[in-house]
Amino acid sequence: PQEKAELSSVEDAVRYRLFAAAAAEGARQRALLRRCAETVLVRFAPLLAAYVWQRQPFRLRCVPGETPAHIGGTTLFGDNVEDEWFIVYLVREITREFPGLAAMIDDNDGEFLLIEAADFLPKWLNPENSENRVFFYKGELHIIPLSETPEQDCDLSAPCPTIPQALRLLSARSEEFLAAEPIRAAVYKRIDGYPEKIQASLHRAHCYLPAGIVAVLRQRPSLVAAAVQAFYLRDPADLRPCRRPFRTFPADQRVMALVTFTRCLYAQLVQQKFVPDRRSGYTLPAPSDPQYRAYELGMKLAHGFEILCSKSSEVAPDAKRNVLSGPLWERFLRSLKEKDYFKGELEGSAKYLELLHMAEDHFQQSVAVPENSVEVSPGDEILTLLQTISIDLKEFEKEATCLPPEDDDSWLDITPDALDQMLKETRNESLPLANEEEQNYDLETVAESMKAFVSKVSTHEGAEMPWSSDESHVTFDVDSFTKALDRILGADSEELDSDDLDEEEEFDLSDGDDEDLDAGNQRQDQKVSPNELIGSLKSYMSEMDRELAQTNVGKSFTTQKRGSGGPDSEAEDAELAPVDVDMNLVANLLDSYSAQAGLAGPTSNILQSMGVYLPENTDHTGLSSRAAQ
Repeated sequence: PQEKAELSSVEDAVRYRLFAAAAAEGARQRALLRRCAETVLVRFAPLLAAYVWQRQPFRLRCVPGETPAHIGGTTLFGDNVEDEWFIVYLVREITREFPGLAAMIDDNDGEFLLIEAADFLPKWLNPENSENRVFFYKGELHIIPLSETPEQDCDLSAPCPTIPQALRLLSARSEEFLAAEPIRAAVYKRIDGYPEKIQASLHRAHCYLPAGIVAVLRQRPSLVAAAVQAFYLRDPADLRPCRRPFRTFPADQRVMALVTFTRCLYAQLVQQKFVPDRRSGYTLPAPSDPQYRAYELGMKLAHGFEILCSKSSEVAPDAKRNVLSGPLWERFLRSLKEKDYFKGELEGSAKYLELLHMAEDHFQQSVAVPENSVEVSPGDEILTLLQTISIDLKEFEKEATCLPPEDDDSWLDITPDALDQMLKETRNESLPLANEEEQNYDLETVAESMKAFVSKVSTHEGAEMPWSSDESHVTFDVDSFTKALDRILGADSEELDSDDLDEEEEFDLSDGDDEDLDAGNQRQDQKVSPNELIGSLKSYMSEMDRELAQTNVGKSFTTQKRGSGGPDSEAEDAELAPVDVDMNLVANLLDSYSAQAGLAGPTSNILQSMGVYLPENTDHTGLSSRAAQ
């Protein structure tokens, strides 16, 4: 409970825990888990070394204790939610590669995997009883049910299982707890495309940077994330060191370089408007200059690095341990070569050294950090690197003349149509063409969908949408809906419920005097037949219909057209024609949709949630008049 409270108090953090599914002795289990953590990080080194994390990397530590002992960690992912889903992918693959491990993963929102599959969850599963029920095991998602009884007999207030209980169930009968296919499909769709998506999430851009920053990024490419965050989340106090000539990264020794960002980091850097202080020495060319973007990006990145260094404590150059030696590093490097991490590059070539520095960076940050060590601040690392690396300005200038082209950033601009397509893809729906959509939509579908929505039973938790995971057509119980309408509108009711009977009795009693009341009491002993009561109510409703037909309320409804029995009955038929419920429903829905003026609103939200899409209103005379036609 304490761990859960701590996680819920931290925003944008994901926690992952991997347990040994089979029970083992305490000391033996901890040693096994520690070896497993090292093996996991080495096995997945090629993926992790190439990844740029927004805030913190994926780390596995052995956690002894009562929970029981496990390996795991917590990662802050900040604004880049893709870090969280990449960790989900990693955890799933770890349990596939190591079948003896069962994994739990959650964040400050709780069981976010269930949130992703919320449309397909069983009725009994809710946030209150989902704790310690959701696991990745042998590469598949598992959900432990409330009990072994059928779902309808489950006790919703049953306590959540403990982790040891859940692990025993998984190791004994995991095939029984495999999550339903729609639930697994919803979660797996979110992580589909990895590991290929890693490269697609990167963006390479030209930046006009101080030579010192170029040298630091050669050694520690991941520091670009810390610098972007320092600039993006700056406050006035952070900018004080930037209101004078920069001490660590002066502007007089700048060169053009290619910097690798994630798309999230690049967007954060580009989208913020910032004018540097004149005293800083950083000036920008005219916005029309072809290199304006490179100068602007370099200026912002330099401010981020300067802010980091200004917050640094003075750390001695030898404070950083030399961890790039020993058997663990050798195993780590061997695994990279076996997985073709270096992509056939010659040892010592520029590309080989770039990949090697990325691997060293990841190893120092995630693999070789002692469990009880204090995390070194980015500013301390930058200052230490500046004292240990050589900066060859002429070499950097030579490389700047033949830089690879930067990536196209047109992905920053999303058209309304592209946004609609993205929203529909999240619902696994196809986007029809506008003309095709307008030709094919059916008003009967609109009416039946809304009826189905109304017929659903709602609770204090909200209304339930009448659609299923198999995308079948909306099901609608005509009899139930007709009876409900009869009770509401009083149109040709064939039977009454208990409330109607009570109201009829009250009506009869309220209209009489004392003598009628005595007579009524006598009649109660004689048990009036239901047919007589129904006839009396029909007569009462008929009289009320006649009165309402002459009012504005009665005239506001569209009535059904029916054949006339003759000239004498024409007025009576028009007067008492039953209300066309479907036509009035559709007309009101279309009027509401038209009033939305293309924006989100109740009509479009409800209908789209049931797979019904109305075309844009191109007829400004009103959609309801077209519906009537």
